[in-house]
Amino acid sequence: MGEFFSFKEPVKGSELRFQIIPVSKIIIPSIEREISPAHVKKLAGSIEKVGFLDPILVIETDRGYEVVNGQHRLEAAKMVGAEEVPAIVIPPHIRDYIISLNVEKAPNLRDKAHQAYEIFSYYLERDPRMEEVRLEPMVEEPYYLTVGFVLEELGDERFPGYAFERVLRRVDGFLSLPLEEAGEERRKRAEVLLDLKDVLNRRYEELKLTNAILKEAIVSKAFQSIYGKRVKKVEDDFFSVISKLKEEIPGVELTREDTLSL
Repeated sequence: MGEFFSFKEPVKGSELRFQIIPVSKIIIPSIEREISPAHVKKLAGSIEKVGFLDPILVIETDRGYEVVNGQHRLEAAKMVGAEEVPAIVIPPHIRDYIISLNVEKAPNLRDKAHQAYEIFSYYLERDPRMEEVRLEPMVEEPYYLTVGFVLEELGDERFPGYAFERVLRRVDGFLSLPLEEAGEERRKRAEVLLDLKDVLNRRYEELKLTNAILKEAIVSKAFQSIYGKRVKKVEDDFFSVISKLKEEIPGVELTREDTLSL
């Protein structure tokens, strides 16, 4: 198993293990975010100068050691030809909370949505009767799940999620439904979002706009026209809000003030 020693984490008392692990025994789960080649190159330069001083986090599985945090460091180690890396082996139940922190660190909505979908799928496979609301500690925002279904199941990688974030943050929530039923609900929400995207794109083209960020301005203007600029709580459910936006967006006109408010 390699050189190791065990110790207790000082706050929660979790049993951890520091271990030197062969690179060949480390596996990358699909839930990890995409690699940044520039970041890997920078880390590789650091490792060449001072060594590998920051252990990766892994869990032990029947297939090997799965990376929970430290994929960039691992790739940098491979780049400099390291055959072993230092790692801290954590209990499997901690894995999900570490992943939630990685979601928060992901650089954009698309990455966050991909990871939220992976978390959903992970638990769906293991416990389809678990209520979706129990994912709240592990998924930063519930709308990441809906956007994740747009990207993963409906296959629209060009979906302009940023344009809808302000609205989705207010009207999407975690579901008190078993995951197998929540999945159906998320698909329905993803489908109406795709319909709304088509309406938005048509209005964007009609207004002869060239800056994609102004799609957010169109959605915001439509939302304010329906609910007011200072609305504190939206009483309508998710589908009602999307339906009203579909009716409102075709008539939106943007002013200079609207574009400056973003």
